[in-house]
Amino acid sequence: MATNNVSSFLQVIGQGVKPNMFTVDIQFPAGFSDATINDLAGGELASDGAGALQGKELTSILCKSAALPGSNLGVIEVPFRGRTVKIAGDRTFDTWTATFFNDKNFKIRALFESWANEINTHAGNTAERFLPDGTGDGYMANLFVTQLEKDDTVGGSAIRTYQLHHCFPTNVSQIDLAYDSNDQIEEFTVEWQYSYFTAEKAKGGAQAPASTRTNVANGKVI
Repeated sequence: MATNNVSSFLQVIGQGVKPNMFTVDIQFPAGFSDATINDLAGGELASDGAGALQGKELTSILCKSAALPGSNLGVIEVPFRGRTVKIAGDRTFDTWTATFFNDKNFKIRALFESWANEINTHAGNTAERFLPDGTGDGYMANLFVTQLEKDDTVGGSAIRTYQLHHCFPTNVSQIDLAYDSNDQIEEFTVEWQYSYFTAEKAKGGAQAPASTRTNVANGKVI
């Protein structure tokens, strides 16, 4: 018979999982080459490959907060002989939101603004990247959110990784300005829509660099 005491609780929970131990890896659409990312950021990024990769790494470094994705299962209510019989319906997925610190050159915000603008331009109401996915001109990409464990590994060890499939930004929030906003760093949020997510328990070891992440055919993360 199990005993519900402090020792048992500590054995089960261990260190627990810390909400501030995470990493976010935001992939840009396939058509966003290193040179394109550099151009979208207003030429602020270095022109070589390492400098262009810095633009992608900024999304992880400057991400203040994010969330592990959630989903909802619909319910179909069927009247039957004075009762309501409930049957499982279709699954829907919540909007995914992340908050970022604004860097001094607006590099990361420029990337998100330009990504959204290429889906639908501000001035002309045109779609430069109309095709959703599957081609170099598509506007969708996959995102990764990894929960880390606080251990003796540099940066923490990956516990579980969520992959959000077919994502695109739908909202880049405004940044409020005020004379009395002292001792603060500007922040803004970005909202993404996505088709579905998959999750996989990490195989152990340190977290993989963002540049090595790959998508596999069965929808799992490696």
